[in-house]
Amino acid sequence: MPKNDLIAAITPEITAIRRDFHRHPELMYEVQRTAGIVADKLKEWGADEVVTGIGKTGVVGIIKGKKADSGRVIGLRADMDALPIHEQTNLEHRSTVPGKMHACGHDGHTAMLLGAAKYLTQTRDFDGTAVLIFQPAEEGGAGAKAMIDDGLITRFGIQEVYGMHNKPGVPVGRFEIAKGPAMAAADRIHIKIEGKGGHAAAPHNVNDPIVASCALVSALQTVASRNTNPLESIVVSVTALNAGEAFNVIPQNAEIKGSVRTLTPETRDLAEKRITEIVEGVMKAFGMKYELEYHRGYPVTFNHAGQTDFVTSVAKEIFGSDAITTDIPPTMGSEDFSYMLEERPGAFINIGNGDSAGLHHPAYEFNDEAIPVGVNYWASLIEISMPQRG
Repeated sequence: MPKNDLIAAITPEITAIRRDFHRHPELMYEVQRTAGIVADKLKEWGADEVVTGIGKTGVVGIIKGKKADSGRVIGLRADMDALPIHEQTNLEHRSTVPGKMHACGHDGHTAMLLGAAKYLTQTRDFDGTAVLIFQPAEEGGAGAKAMIDDGLITRFGIQEVYGMHNKPGVPVGRFEIAKGPAMAAADRIHIKIEGKGGHAAAPHNVNDPIVASCALVSALQTVASRNTNPLESIVVSVTALNAGEAFNVIPQNAEIKGSVRTLTPETRDLAEKRITEIVEGVMKAFGMKYELEYHRGYPVTFNHAGQTDFVTSVAKEIFGSDAITTDIPPTMGSEDFSYMLEERPGAFINIGNGDSAGLHHPAYEFNDEAIPVGVNYWASLIEISMPQRG
């Protein structure tokens, strides 16, 4: 059966699986139901090996081509977890779990990679080994790192690794990618401040942590405006300032939380250094006690040049020369596939989701019309990267 006909034949089953995932969203590492279905389908369709429990609840499926003479091993990754959001759609397959929904399309990512698994197990028209990675806890839990720490890369001998994410606003059938830094590193700051509380009518008898906090919030903005090269990208956002409860009481304590986004290791180091110095200086000037926690989260998602050129060529060959845009600017969002790209060369591509609500929105819905596109892309990547000859 021709490739497109085979993909079209399996698309209804994959769509039904995707909608089942959507009805039953699971968070972080608690994706036992989803992971169980993934493992069962891989076994049912004839994967050569299926390993569960990698990175707590991750699943790995191994599919060998008709030949493995090349020794090539390529990893393909999809994420499985949902978000703690209450769905606001009237879809027949809407979430059945209050306060949880697939608002980022990971149900679609998992389904598309499962579709590729079914296709590849039926055809095996490649020389090498495909390692299909189904990852938990992308949404803040660093599931990619957990799988790596559990031996993902070395145990399965992965030489290159590729990821994909849907993108609302991009037409179905089109792709976008950026070479080099594609998504930002995401770090967190948490500052606990202690002054001296007292009566609001006698501020001269207290040491007000709110005034100190406001000064600190303003000072932190100089990291971007006065410390970083204007041609470099950085975002320092204070997202929470909590202090006090009463109208007539100056509180004893205040708390600040925020997010720091950068696109290069140098800017990341600079941000941490200057934030640490600014917090120390402002707190000393106001006579405050403080605790600063600077947590480094997901690193920069960096698309390697050769692998980016390769997936660009795959998209053009299969979907047409105008099917992919390669000059998009990097975004300040983050993605834990970055950990895998630190371990092995690879690339992270966006696939069009059409005119849908935005990611992480309660009305978001993965576009099922993208399923055969994603399956075709994954299958083609394997077949073209590991061609069977003779």
